Amino acid sequence: MATFAVTDASFQSDVLDAETPVLVDFWADWCGPCKMIAPALEELSEELAGRVTIAKMDIMENPEVPGKMGVQSIPYLVLFKDGQPTANMRGAAPKGQLKSWLEGAL
Repeated sequence: MATFAVTDASFQSDVLDAETPVLVDFWADWCGPCKMIAPALEELSEELAGRVTIAKMDIMENPEVPGKMGVQSIPYLVLFKDGQPTANMRGAAPKGQLKSWLEGAL
């Protein structure tokens, strides 16, 4: 399963109402570190399929949810379980570090 885009309009159904944990990557097209971790997130979405879904939210096209969540710097990764944010990570990291953090948070 590849990552998928989530919007302000779909956030409730795609993330908050999801039956499995969802990792949301808040990003923007102009963000170099965001582009740097994108391939790792794609790989992790395959490796951890069934355990977690990885979604990407473009903060420029969808300002409402990031605004409510107080997103001030990107990339910003937030893990949601049962509709609640349970873990977060700011900034870019190598794939191994991302995977360790995510597995520990699941």
